[in-house]
Amino acid sequence: MVTAARSFTIRKPNESMKLIVLLFVGGFFGLIIGLSLPTLSITKLNLPYGLLHLSCIEDKYKGSSTSSQDQFLNDTTKIWVPTNPRGAERLPPGIVKAESDLFLRRLWGIPSEDLNYKPKYLVTFTVGYEQKKNIDAAVKKFSKNFTILLFHYDGRTTEWDEFEWSKQAIHVSVHKQTKWWYAKRFLHPDIVAPYDYIFMWDEDLGVENFNAEEYLKLVRKHGLEISQPALEPSKSTKAVCWNMTRRRDDSEIHKKAEEPGKCKYPLLPPCAAFVEIMAPVFSRNAWRCVWHMIQSEFVHGWGLDFAFRRCVEPAHEKIGVVDAQWIVHQGIPSLGDQGEAQTGKPAWRAVKERCGMEWRMFQGRLTNAEKGYYKSMGIDFSNLLVHN
Repeated sequence: MVTAARSFTIRKPNESMKLIVLLFVGGFFGLIIGLSLPTLSITKLNLPYGLLHLSCIEDKYKGSSTSSQDQFLNDTTKIWVPTNPRGAERLPPGIVKAESDLFLRRLWGIPSEDLNYKPKYLVTFTVGYEQKKNIDAAVKKFSKNFTILLFHYDGRTTEWDEFEWSKQAIHVSVHKQTKWWYAKRFLHPDIVAPYDYIFMWDEDLGVENFNAEEYLKLVRKHGLEISQPALEPSKSTKAVCWNMTRRRDDSEIHKKAEEPGKCKYPLLPPCAAFVEIMAPVFSRNAWRCVWHMIQSEFVHGWGLDFAFRRCVEPAHEKIGVVDAQWIVHQGIPSLGDQGEAQTGKPAWRAVKERCGMEWRMFQGRLTNAEKGYYKSMGIDFSNLLVHN
């Protein structure tokens, strides 16, 4: 047995060496034969299913230089409608719904029978629960013709169901955000398209002498595309900043005002074509323009009121203040308290500084955009009265 073991041990290296030599020789002759044969296309080989995917990938990338649009235009069996909304070119126009709405629908029955009536107007309030009594009073000034939409900056939504109207309202909640942040993200013109007018109001407005339906009658009568109720200074706890938005006793509406030292151009803000951002009301067409002007990162909206005029023409005729339906500005600094103190500054101060900074940045951005446009058109910007 010892001899047999020795004999096995001696033979093993020789057999391994033979195997290595055979593999080397076989590989060398295989390489020579492969180089001598004509090149075969992988798509002509009879490959197993798993390897066949390689040919699919090859075919796919062979046509990658041809655009999708060209392929569809050249193939009459495919649908390509360039006038459809972007991204929907492959759909037949009859199925495209470019607009939506905020109408509440049930989960059963025939869809066409969901709505007994469709609200014609939209009113939004950006709210905190501490102002519930004020908002309750305000909502009651709006008829069933209005969809009620509450934007909650404090995260408290279910508590509002103590009010019966809240159960039919729409609630959107994101902590510590402003109405212009909400507007840019939730009030796209194609979403609010069914509404003739959009009210975008703060939470600290007194409405004892206001009626929404009567207000809109005056808006239509005087052809206002952008408007606001006048502010009554004698009852407002916060001073009325601009004469343009101050209530007048002798008129239904007004479109111009005197601002000593501020009216270099009488037909421009703040002397005309101007309403404030606290309680604006937009027609459907005006809002479509204003929405596109809102900058996503500028959440406070300061400076927008001076730029509303760019969305209607002539602005000094289409923008006005309604005196016969007036409100009170209570000046409750609730949203300011949602900020954070920085380097020894109180929260409200940090928020106010951000407001001013956004205003300056917005003005600069708008001016640069106008200069860029007129330069591209070969027009001398310095000779135009387009910005103030």
